[in-house]
Amino acid sequence: MKKYETIVFDLDGTLLDTLEDLKDSVNYALGKAGLPERSLDEVRQSVGNGAKRLMELVIPGGEANPAFDRVSADYKDHYAQHCNDKTKPYAHVLILLAELSRRGYKMAIVSNKFYDAVQELKKLYFHEYIEVAIGEKEGIRKKPAPDTVMEALRELGSSKENAVYVGDSEVDIATAANMGMDCISVTWGFRTKEEQERAGGKVFADDPLDILELV
Repeated sequence: MKKYETIVFDLDGTLLDTLEDLKDSVNYALGKAGLPERSLDEVRQSVGNGAKRLMELVIPGGEANPAFDRVSADYKDHYAQHCNDKTKPYAHVLILLAELSRRGYKMAIVSNKFYDAVQELKKLYFHEYIEVAIGEKEGIRKKPAPDTVMEALRELGSSKENAVYVGDSEVDIATAANMGMDCISVTWGFRTKEEQERAGGKVFADDPLDILELV
């Protein structure tokens, strides 16, 4: 018997391994401005709260740096053109989505990545399975505020009582809590199980196919 009717997925670190492309775009923009590059682990620790917060964390001095706006614009421009150079779905993700679709679940993506990139990646990888994808845009608060999840559920015609949120970070755990939704935390993404446990994570999937048993 189904526990849920709808599944809302985070994107980066949950469905897609985007870290190498994020790092390359960050370092392109930093290098162009003569600023020190960041390691893969530094970028991993900095993502999850949208492009502006990522730039605040990777640019020395953050928003106070006179080059902040220029570096941010270069990052966005580069990532828009190179968001799929090295990105790939995690192992078993497409099998999971195909089976969930076959079983009749409604599915959405909700991400703090900027809107156009979310739409592009959804179209490239998940258009067969996922109907709704929400990214960062003007006029709607990003996660951990519940607004983007509320919008996704509205577009799907779903209620939070019959939905579960799936993500890989403390931001995702907080988003689900702010929505009053159940949460499944995944251990293959950008945060460790221990980091997510410290943030309040309680239900974990170690492989995408584990989700089939949890929903």
